[in-house]
Order: sequence, then structure tokens, then C-alpha cells
Amino acid sequence: MLDADETNHDWVMAQISRLRPPLLTCEAVLSEAAFLLARAGANPGVVPQLVERGFITVAKLFDEDASAVTTLMIRYRNVPMSLADACLLRLVERTRNATLFTLDSDFRIYRQKGRRVVPLLSP
Repeated sequence: MLDADETNHDWVMAQISRLRPPLLTCEAVLSEAAFLLARAGANPGVVPQLVERGFITVAKLFDEDASAVTTLMIRYRNVPMSLADACLLRLVERTRNATLFTLDSDFRIYRQKGRRVVPLLSP
């Protein structure tokens, strides 16, 4: 969405136009997004602006779910699973009727508790 040079940019923008904000995420994802934008030479400051404008809501995750996030990272250490991915998977597990909007194909490998497939909105 933030990187016009991304291969799937047009697909992402089409999906964004159909979604109703706010989108739910976690702090680790915001950090990773800002890092990737900066590395690509783009402005990482747009990431916190999305929160300020109400397009994104940040879930409080670590106070209650640090152990579950750690368990996920250990389980998928051979993929490997990033902290951001573990947080998103845990967020999906604890959010009713959640669908994960992502370009990350690793989520086709990851499973929720009980070996349930992660519901994805992905190209």
C-alpha cells in the first residue's frame, strides 16, 4: 500500500478500497513496515500517520500474549517466523472472524491453534 514499486501494489490498492478501517495490527508490524519503507528509500513516517488518522488500530498484545508469541516463534523457527509474523498470527487467533491481509506467503504455512488454516486475503 505504501510502496508504489511493490509488485502487488495495484492488487493491494484494490483491496484497500474495499476494506473498512480501522484495520487491526500490532506494534511489531508497524516497526517492520517503517523499516522496510526506509530501506526502500521511502518515508517511514507515513506508518505512524496511518495510526494517527484512524486507518490502523494497534492491538495491545504483549501484556497478555508474550508467551504465546514466543511459542509460535519457536514452533516456526525453521521458516523462520519474525516477531511481526508471530504477533499477527496470535492476533488472528484471538480475534473473532479475523482475516489476515498480507503479501507474506509464509502465512500459507503457519497454522492457528488446533492446526486451523489462517484465513487470508492475499494475492
